[in-house]
Amino acid sequence: MGETPPWGRYYELRPVDLAAIRSRVPAVYLPWGALEWHGPHLPLGMDGIVAEAVSNRAIQRTGGVLMPTTWWPASALPHPDSLSVASTSLGTLLDDIFAQIASADWRVAVLVSGHSGQAHELTMIAAAERAMTRHGLLALAIPPLALVDESMLDHAGIWETSLALALRPDLVRLDALGSEPLRTRISAVIGRDPRNTASASIGVSALNLAADRLAGAVSELIHNHDPAPLRALYSQRRARYQSFLERFGPNLDQATLAWWEDLIQEKLADG
Repeated sequence: MGETPPWGRYYELRPVDLAAIRSRVPAVYLPWGALEWHGPHLPLGMDGIVAEAVSNRAIQRTGGVLMPTTWWPASALPHPDSLSVASTSLGTLLDDIFAQIASADWRVAVLVSGHSGQAHELTMIAAAERAMTRHGLLALAIPPLALVDESMLDHAGIWETSLALALRPDLVRLDALGSEPLRTRISAVIGRDPRNTASASIGVSALNLAADRLAGAVSELIHNHDPAPLRALYSQRRARYQSFLERFGPNLDQATLAWWEDLIQEKLADG
């Protein structure tokens, strides 16, 4: 068996311990969550719970330092209980964070996003690409489930509810969805209906797959020091959002609002 790679939580480390980890595994993980409405059945902090869980599992495979979770997304789903910042504000914050990480001699930054909204991910990608260009920092910014299967990026549906059942079953109230056909504006479910389909076992499998894929990608960055896989990944992710931008415009925050209203009208038309 190989030696367990060194890792620790930034806020628990003394400077000498931090330096020892950085000298061997110069990678920083930044779990990124959201305070976003996930319907009546899931907690508002669902995205951060997932980001923390995947980060905790991945870092124990690769080593590195784990930062505290950040909970501010760009353009959360419109709802009185959703709290978010403008995409430009998030971009500025990420620019500053990546600059400081690079100046402290870290070579790899892993932004693990539990939130997968269009505006949020496009803002993360742009900031990661700027960090690579400006600082030579290998910045991986990704919703980890995207490394497994795009269909797993639902919202309050079977996958996200299964993750909640695996991680915090005490916070899940599936009965709050009632027994009538789901209406997205009320349920927040975008994807498969989680009632009678979501399970803790599905959530555990998804969590482990995401952690394994993320750890593999991070290990490759640590050992190869090659930005090419990141640039290829971001090109693929941008292509996924091309139709969104063409339809709703380049202002990411306004586009998110327009997309949501369009989705609601589409669901109403479908009955």
